[in-house]
Amino acid sequence: MSGQSFHVRRRAVLQAAGVLAVAAGLPRAAAAAESTSAAPDPVAETYHRVLLRHTRWAEQQFDSALGYYRRTDFSFAVVLGNALLLTRGRYDASLAGVDRETLRAHTLATIRHFAASNVVAGGSEWGQTLFFDTTFQSYFVLAARLLWTELDDATRADVDRIVRGQAAYTASLGTGNDPRSGSWTPNGLTGGYQGDTKLEEMGVYAQSLAPALAWAADDPDAPRWRELFGRWSRNETGLPASDLATPTLVDGVPVSDNTATNLYDTFIVENHGSFGPHYQEELWRTSGRNAIHFLLAGRPLPEVLTRQPNGEALWRTILLTMSDAGEPLMPMVDDREHLYGRDVLPLAFRSQVLGDALAARAEAELAARLEPYQDYAPATRITKFSGEPKYEPEARAELAISYLLHEWRATQRGAVTAVSRERLFADSAGVRDFGAGPGLVAQQSAAAWAGAVSKPGFTKFAWQPGHDDWLFALGGGTPMFLPSTGLAVTRRTTQVYRGVRDGFDGSVTVLSFATGRAGFATLPTGSVVYASTGLGDGEGCVSVHNLTMPGVPGLDGDRTYTFAEGTVSIPAADARSLPPGVSRVDDLTFPVTAVRYVRMLGVTPHPVYGYSLFEVEVRNGADGPDLALGGTATASSADTGRAASYTVDGSYSTRWAVSRADRSRADSWLSVDLGSVKGVDRVRLFWETAAGSRYVVQGSVDGSSWRDLASYPDPDVRSIGGWLAVDDRASFVVRGPNPLTVQGDRIVLSDGPAAPVLVEGHVGRVRPGPAPVASGGLRASLVDGYLVVFNLGDTTTTATVTVPLSGEIPLYEGTQRIGSDGSVLTVTLEAGTGRVFAPRFHLDGRVSSATVYNGQSVELSGPRSLVQLTAGTGRARPVAVSPRGTSVVFPEVPAYPLDDLALGCDTFPAPPVLPPGMTDPAAAVDGDARTSWTPGPGGRMVVDLGRSRPLREVVLTWAGGRLPAVALAVSDDGRTYTPVPVPGRTTRRTVVAVRATGRYLAVSTPDWRHGDAPLTSVSVR
Repeated sequence: MSGQSFHVRRRAVLQAAGVLAVAAGLPRAAAAAESTSAAPDPVAETYHRVLLRHTRWAEQQFDSALGYYRRTDFSFAVVLGNALLLTRGRYDASLAGVDRETLRAHTLATIRHFAASNVVAGGSEWGQTLFFDTTFQSYFVLAARLLWTELDDATRADVDRIVRGQAAYTASLGTGNDPRSGSWTPNGLTGGYQGDTKLEEMGVYAQSLAPALAWAADDPDAPRWRELFGRWSRNETGLPASDLATPTLVDGVPVSDNTATNLYDTFIVENHGSFGPHYQEELWRTSGRNAIHFLLAGRPLPEVLTRQPNGEALWRTILLTMSDAGEPLMPMVDDREHLYGRDVLPLAFRSQVLGDALAARAEAELAARLEPYQDYAPATRITKFSGEPKYEPEARAELAISYLLHEWRATQRGAVTAVSRERLFADSAGVRDFGAGPGLVAQQSAAAWAGAVSKPGFTKFAWQPGHDDWLFALGGGTPMFLPSTGLAVTRRTTQVYRGVRDGFDGSVTVLSFATGRAGFATLPTGSVVYASTGLGDGEGCVSVHNLTMPGVPGLDGDRTYTFAEGTVSIPAADARSLPPGVSRVDDLTFPVTAVRYVRMLGVTPHPVYGYSLFEVEVRNGADGPDLALGGTATASSADTGRAASYTVDGSYSTRWAVSRADRSRADSWLSVDLGSVKGVDRVRLFWETAAGSRYVVQGSVDGSSWRDLASYPDPDVRSIGGWLAVDDRASFVVRGPNPLTVQGDRIVLSDGPAAPVLVEGHVGRVRPGPAPVASGGLRASLVDGYLVVFNLGDTTTTATVTVPLSGEIPLYEGTQRIGSDGSVLTVTLEAGTGRVFAPRFHLDGRVSSATVYNGQSVELSGPRSLVQLTAGTGRARPVAVSPRGTSVVFPEVPAYPLDDLALGCDTFPAPPVLPPGMTDPAAAVDGDARTSWTPGPGGRMVVDLGRSRPLREVVLTWAGGRLPAVALAVSDDGRTYTPVPVPGRTTRRTVVAVRATGRYLAVSTPDWRHGDAPLTSVSVR
């Protein structure tokens, strides 16, 4: 597993999150008398308005014949949103589409019915099943409690039986599977993390117990329920290497008692076969569902809800993939993408219960988009674009819970002040290689998000300028840069650069395939560089979101493309209203031509279904009659009931389709006889899902000799100018032999035969500048001052890269010869690797050569002259250059890259589960001499070096105070440690020679007492 740590500002993140013990304080129950109270804050007010408008959808689920909301897809769970509207805020019937008394009657009738029909209460319709009836039971019980004074005694008794009986049933399972839930399993308390985390499953066991702990705390079995709730909850985010290093008590139990492994060791979660941030957020979604029961019941929260082991490390992963909409970006599995209604609760829990100011900003950004999102078709719904039908009532319930969490915060602790959007992304900035297993290298910068994905089936290089949730399509099988997400990776090499060690954040990844290699570099400025040997025809694919969703930045009904030859605006696909079933309409125009026959000749069929057309229209002039209507149509083949004649019958309910045997045939055709020779200049094709991705429209006077009239795709943009700007939000600079094209919402940066190509991606509009020239087959790019070099060949290569001169001369690590034609740097790269060179210095003046040793030391030589030298920190000084060489050292500047394996690495224990008296061990590896780790009594910290490697030296630097005794140990797996001898007594700078191999280094202070020296740094070489 990769060891490149995500160096996000951990102290800043934890300062933003008030992870403290929480006392309850919401009213235990509320009457359904009409409320006129204002929402507690603007975000909660938005939630209230969204729920009111969503009630129009909710009422469609009411079955007047039955007298209650339907059970299908748990639609009856709308009662929680209803209960919120009946008890909180001003009810607006004009928004809801139903008067308040009708909504009240529908809600109470539904609660009565489903309370009685629950299996736990003696019914047979629903309930008890852990996956996923208990989730909706949780919502249902909350709704009942909000309307408690309106319920009859029998219904109250049924609700109480549900609460107690569910806890009893779950407790009876112990750590075993629920026989009612099919194959769903938490794998006991062992869990699982590869492909399908058991974080969610363990959370379901815990949440089935929470209502009883809140509403039936007097039950004799409550102590047993509490024990099981704590065990499942603490293990949700289990990771042995971290947990075993954490003796801290949470709800009276040591974290080190955890047994589950539900996370990768780089704090990332998989579900449905790949990284699933929706499921990584499940920790706080479940916590929100559970917390609101305790808060509404007036009971203290279990400690684990606010002190979740490894929870903050998981949150940093979410921050590393955060978009401008408060939803994490999803470069792999995308079955939960743009599912805004389901994204609210995790952020509301973190912001309102944990007091996290970063989450508060993310929540505010998401709330600002909820109403524009709700307006988009299908209107009033709050889950669209992905997900399952049951998510709609679930989102309604979670929005109601989020409102209640805001209400609790306002009454108990005061509003959380959200940070600015700029602060959110500044504090989220970082880079991490999550390892070959998860198959993700991700970088968050102030200006963009970027990632290299090598997970099978999702292989791509992803980039989202401006963190824009709706600019480029990243998820699932959508290709980006690489020609296909199905390319099989045969080798993966990654180098991650971290600010604390290297002076800048960045990464370079090279993936090898059977057909060649491709590299991808991410930079701290938000720019990216892609280079390829030529992996296939039409390489450099980028899909653009183009919708009409007023209120969401960029989704204003078109996208504008600027390129060397001009500007083109392409309207959004949703601007055209398509008949039901029609997936695409192609309009092809050409010079007026006299023909009798017009045909579509396929080139590339739909990969599964071949070709299928509803209608073919042929005209002469945009306002001319449809000359094909009622004509005679024939085809190369036809499926049963899908005759060619259906394409000229004027109906969109009938269609032609190739025969099943011909679905894979590329050159299938359909021809229309116009009856006589006529002038035509356009054809319109109405496609079913089986739409040809490439085809030719031909004409003939005799039905035998054909001439090409038009072809699809016919690009909206075709440029040989080498650059393209998208809405001035992003730009591509392309260096390669093929033109770039835009067809609809699809960009192809190298549209032609497979050929080597290099692409620079910039935030905003940028035109090409002078490019570096590399020898020896290397590929090089100069972007924002950073020099990116790839070796996509098969052998280690030493070659030169000539950087063009323009103003001050950037100086990179290594030796550069500087002449009138540029600065020539000698570079050595192994096969299939890349490197990012940061400018360590800038030179104003001329020298013959410069050798940069690190970020503080450089040697200049050349004719005697006075030059100005500026270090990477901006510190400048004049330097007298001599032919014999002049050495220059900036002692106040870090000597990047620093030789320290521990810098910026993960450390354990971690907040908020630090033992008494201990401060955050991350302070010992943050590279800041002003911070330090206070061990506390018997303190022990563990540094995760990322992977096992030979260790030769450990250096411990202590601040003032008595020096405690020190013990060191190393481990490969974080479970079993081997002691490392520490000879002699501890000194202010304790140097320990090590002859061991390991990934985890433990530093212990067995005799530490109050007032002893804190540890300023742990350095490992």
